[in-house]
Formats: sequence, structure tokens, C-alpha cells
Amino acid sequence: MSILAAYVLPHPPLILPEVGRGEEKKIQLTVNAYERAMKEAAEQKPDTVIIASPHTVMYADYFHIAPGEEAEGSFAQFGAEGVTVAARYDTVLAKEIEMDAGEIGIEAGPVGGRNAALDHAVMIPLHFLHAHTRDFRVVRLGISGLSPLAHYNFGKCVARAVDTLGRRAVFIASGDLSHKLTPEGPYGFAPEGPRFDKACMKYLEEGDFLKLLRMDRALYEPAAECGLRTFWMMAGALDGQALKIKKLSYQGPFGVGYGVVSLRVTREDVRRSFAERYEMLERRAQEERRAAEDDYVRLARHAIETIVHTGKNAELPQGLPSEMSERAGVFVSLKKDGELRGCIGTFEPTTKNIAEEILQNAASAALRDPRFPPVKKEELDALVYSVDVLTEPELVAGADALDVKKYGVIVEYRARKGLLLPDLAGVDTVEEQLRIARQKGGIPADAPIRIWRFTVERHH
Repeated sequence: MSILAAYVLPHPPLILPEVGRGEEKKIQLTVNAYERAMKEAAEQKPDTVIIASPHTVMYADYFHIAPGEEAEGSFAQFGAEGVTVAARYDTVLAKEIEMDAGEIGIEAGPVGGRNAALDHAVMIPLHFLHAHTRDFRVVRLGISGLSPLAHYNFGKCVARAVDTLGRRAVFIASGDLSHKLTPEGPYGFAPEGPRFDKACMKYLEEGDFLKLLRMDRALYEPAAECGLRTFWMMAGALDGQALKIKKLSYQGPFGVGYGVVSLRVTREDVRRSFAERYEMLERRAQEERRAAEDDYVRLARHAIETIVHTGKNAELPQGLPSEMSERAGVFVSLKKDGELRGCIGTFEPTTKNIAEEILQNAASAALRDPRFPPVKKEELDALVYSVDVLTEPELVAGADALDVKKYGVIVEYRARKGLLLPDLAGVDTVEEQLRIARQKGGIPADAPIRIWRFTVERHH
């Protein structure tokens, strides 16, 4: 057998009357859709229910598979200590998923589990499903910080393991949508919130997993979404399958998006395999990025690719722009799959010119950023570069002279300094900018500081 059906399900604790105490009536459409979806899932008579949760153990480069024979959880932290949910694990399938993932180089397994208790993103679907059947076992999966394609391919591993063992299985992608739909909501408002929800629900309803995989980080990160990575994993678990899809509900009255979608497998359909198309489009985008790189970014790439391949520092190429002969502080940043992969820079110039500064700091960003392991050869093609050339820092009287979009900051207390570049995603206020800069410099929150501001010329 194989994956018979999949369900996109939210997990607001207040959906339970014992938690919501009447508030659940404001999402009655979601409640009704949830009950309908789990009744439908029970009718599949699954041997195993596979639940991908964003609230279980998560690692940057590893997919956690819950270990053990069974687990239990309660809603005590939500004021309903009397409500509990238990699950018996399908240990054989869990091991098969781990082995299948390992064969294609995806690291997954039970290593490092800190809390065996079920999380609410698992308990809520099981609570509704238990109203119809308890005759199944569970595999509980965590998400990771890896790429959309890695989540998709891990989902394919899940489906292959199900096939290998002949399980009748249902996949649940547990996840809310944006948490920033309204100013009154607990997380405030971002314009990307409603836009993300609209796009995500459209792609799910249409079964357009390619667009789901290629959603712009600039859209989903500010939206403060919860479930996208579980949806990517679900898409992989449904690879090569024709689907009958029903949007059962969508609501967002509390400032958080709740979508319920049913995806029933009808037959095989090789046209619905998206990994290769995703890779092709990503390669094309990468080629376009490289073609658009200016001399600053090309020099940073040259420095990193040289030292990673040869172990030797790169030499300056001929024909660099004359302005690179000037002196300035430089930061070189690397990203991989949209996540920071290294960033090293200098407040003020330490070499004879900007070009030398780029060579030095690029090599350090790749190999000597203490937050990350050294960049490997196989990662080079996936790296995205940016180079920031700093103006000379200017001492200012206080925070009133700052602007998070225009100015970077340097804060100083005694011998300690902390720096933060301008116009960073997620840094929206001067207060937040100064807090992070203090943190980077190891400066106490109540310590008196001197503040410098600077601008950057950003190349990417």
C-alpha cells in the first residue's frame, strides 16, 4: 500500500472546549472541517498515521523521528490538565523511514530527543481522530532548517518506507498559517500575513506543489507562518500521485490563519513529481544570480571557491574597479537555502584596500565563523553572497539619530563593541537594533553605551 490521503490541519489549542471555554465557537467552521477531515481519515482504515509537527524536536540539519514505543501529552500548559492524548508508535515504520533517508544522504532519526511528551500540534489532530478510531499507530516527525527540496525528498522517503512495509497510511501536515493577520492578534500585523495565507491556500487547493516549494522567503518569513515546512514534507509524501483535493475551511479571527485541506490519493501520476522541476528552476535562478553579480560579489565568490578547493588564499585578479583601491570596513555574508551560512567583517579597514578586505573577510566567513562549520565543496553552488562596504562610523548623541533601514550601529561599553548592519529582515525598530547589537557585543542591557552609526554600500 501507500499514502492513502493527507490532511493539512491547524493546531490552535482553543479549538478544544476545555481550553477555548467558548472561544472555540468563533472558529466553528474550522471545528466542523476538522471533524469532517478526521472522520474521512478514519474511513481510510489506516494502519499508521504519520504526523509532521513544527512543535516537536527541530534541528537545523536533521529530521527528528520520535523514538520509543509510545508517548502521551496533556493540555495542562493551556489550562486543561485533565485533557490528555496518547499514541502508540509504529517503531518498524519509523526505522524504515530513517534507513531510507540515510540511503539518499538525508540525516534523520531519533537522535537528540529532549522531550518525549506529545506536543499540541500532534495531540489536537489525534484528539479529533480518536473520536472515530484508535486502531492505528503513529509516526511523529519533526521539521528542520533544511531547504524546501530536502523536506520534499524526506517526504518521498516516508512514502517509500510506507510502500516497502505495505502499510495503509495517512499523512497529517500539522501547521497554522500566518500569525500576523490583524493588528489585534497576539503577534501583530504584517501585510505579508494575509498575502501568504491567500497564496498558500491557493497552491494547496490547486495541488500546485511546485509553487508551494518555491514560495518567496520574503513573503513567508515576515508572515510568521507555522506550517509551511510540514506542507513541503507532505507534498513529497504525495509525489507522483493524482489527488482529489478539497478545501474544507479557512478562518483567521484571532490573527492566525487556520486552513483545513483534504488531499485524497486517486491513482499514480508521474507528471506530479516536482523535485526535478524544482531543481531545474533553482539552477536557472542561480545562473541568473551569477550573471548579475558585480565585481564585489564576484571577488568574494572567487576568494571562497579558491580557498575551499585549494586550501590557499586567493590572489587579486586583474581589472578590478578603481574604487576598490580605497580603504573601508567590509562585511561578507553567505546564505544557503535562505539561511545565514556565515558572516564576517571589519568595522574599520585592516588591509591596504577594499579588495584585500573582501578577500580576507570572505575567506573568514566561509571557514572561520564560529557559529558554523567550515563551508564544504559540495555547498559552493548553493551559496548566495552579499558584500557590505561601510562608511566611516559617526558618533551620535543617542537613539534618536538612528534609522534601522538607513543606518547600521556600533555600540561600545568599555572594551566591548557590538555591530549590526542596517536593513536586516526581522529588525524593525531602533530598540531591537540596539538590543541585538548589545547582545552581539556581550554588553549588559542596562550598561551605558556610546553609539556610532554608519551606512553601507550593499552588493549582492
